[in-house]
This record gives sequence, C-alpha cells and structure tokens, in this order.
Amino acid sequence: MRPTETTLRPLEIDDLAVLTTLEQAHQHDPWTPAQLEAVLGDAEARVVGVEQETRLVGHAVVVRLPFDAELQAILVAGDCRRQGLAGRLLDAVIEAARGWGVERLLLEVRASNVAAIGLYRRAGFNEDGRRRGYYPPLAGRAREDALLMSLPLA
Repeated sequence: MRPTETTLRPLEIDDLAVLTTLEQAHQHDPWTPAQLEAVLGDAEARVVGVEQETRLVGHAVVVRLPFDAELQAILVAGDCRRQGLAGRLLDAVIEAARGWGVERLLLEVRASNVAAIGLYRRAGFNEDGRRRGYYPPLAGRAREDALLMSLPLA
C-alpha cells in the first residue's frame, strides 16, 4: 500500500465551502461560515490547509498581532489524525509567524487536550499561565481551564 500524498497550501475564499464542511464535521464548537469567510479575507491572517489527494483534511489559522502572532485554530479530521499532519500545519504556522517578524507565537489550549499540549511542547512552546474556567463544557463536563502557551521567535 503506497502512502497517501499530502499537500499543504494557503486557503482562500474559494475554499470557504469545503473549510466550513471540515469544521462542522470535526470540531466540537465549529467556526461559523461568516467567521471563516472573515478570516480568509483578513490580510493579517493566514489559513493553511492540508489535503490528502484532493480532500481537505486539516487546517490552521494564525493571526498577526502588533508584536506577536496567535494560533487561533488547528484541526485535523478524525480519520486522519496520528499521521503527523498537525505537526506539519504547526510548522507552517511557525514559518508564517517568523516571516512576519513577530516576537512570539501565542496559543491557548484546553487543559485536557493532552495530544495538542504534547505537540506544542515538542515544538518548543512553554506554558505561560492558565485561564480558569475559560472553555465551555463539553459532553456534560464542567467548564475547563485554558493553558496559555507561547513560542519565542525573536
């Protein structure tokens, strides 16, 4: 069996429908089509997609701030996880942030998202703090803390 070919590419407004479908199918609290349209049209944002063959199976959103950049979303379809795709998306986000010349790349992540926290730590992110009860409940659980993490770039 040959490995599935994957491609990273910038997503544009023409990708709105497929990006919306990916969000709605694989995200607990998906971005709305209007939110996705806004970020796709924002000159201060990059949306990177990863495709397997011709299917969009993941994406990441990074936004440039005055001195920093913020990873606002990273998602890989459930059936495509554990293939290194999130790592490839994160590398593309880090590259974009470095290209902007910002000092740090920031993110927040659910405290229970062990896989994502591991990915970020392997990429060199440090934990900077915690927002207590930041995330709304999932599946009947209580509100959840957000870990604040950053990667120095300067």
